[in-house]
Amino acid sequence: MLRDTLRLMALATVPALASFKPLSGATFCCVLGSPIAHSKSPLIHRLFAEQSGLRLQYERFEVKPAELGQALAVLHALGCLGVNVTIPLKEEARRLATHATPQAELAGAANTLWWARARLQCGNTDGLGLVNDLLISRFAALEGSRILLLGAGGAAAGVIPALLETHPQELVVLNRTPARAQILVARHPTKRCLKVAVPETTFVRPFDLVINATSSSLNATVPVVDPSAIGSQTACYDMFYGVGETTFLRWGRALGATRCRDGLGMLIEQAAVAFYQWHKRKPETPPVFLALGRSLIG
Repeated sequence: MLRDTLRLMALATVPALASFKPLSGATFCCVLGSPIAHSKSPLIHRLFAEQSGLRLQYERFEVKPAELGQALAVLHALGCLGVNVTIPLKEEARRLATHATPQAELAGAANTLWWARARLQCGNTDGLGLVNDLLISRFAALEGSRILLLGAGGAAAGVIPALLETHPQELVVLNRTPARAQILVARHPTKRCLKVAVPETTFVRPFDLVINATSSSLNATVPVVDPSAIGSQTACYDMFYGVGETTFLRWGRALGATRCRDGLGMLIEQAAVAFYQWHKRKPETPPVFLALGRSLIG
């Protein structure tokens, strides 16, 4: 009876869940977003689960912001243990949760959800995932560096706290709507190294690291930023990934940047933090990075 009721709820408001059936005896988790067909999260979590012998069913569902609350209600009733959310659901996920970790609270955005005593909890593993990828790969030094962060949405909000903890010389946020960047920076009033730049800014010298936290690469466009931000010593990092270089990374390379990296490593590292949160098992990320790299090439 409950399952039938859930089916009707899902069919009316969350079409992606209307015909879904959890596997008996498996731990059920998922990722929600729009678009979501490109997501590698199911493969990543399956590979993590294989390392520890966990029988895991990890699915992806197309869910829009207006559907998120209903989708979470249906998933909880179906026994879902944990949920990852991606664009454009991260800020809405934080608002729906009754409890947030300090990282999610400070960011105002969440990418990891779970239930405790039937209450929705949320965290944000993006920042730690980004920093871990940058440091483990030795792609860029962070302490004492000058960092330009492009974007002021949930993706940017999620990584600022972790970037600040690495003690950069300055962390500049640039967004096509400066007022939104100002709101984001205002959440960290004691951090004098955190600043805002407008799209028309011409920079005195290139940054050490430029991070694209906008969704421009999904649309094959480039964020509005003056080319003076990029130089031969600049490391360009796109939080998104795809087959081959993203549009942002090609743009950076055309301006002379010789170090370019996409967000595949960040995706894997943030997933590892979420996996541990749900299952209390710490996965090994290097073999998963190799497997994912091969899947994108193939």
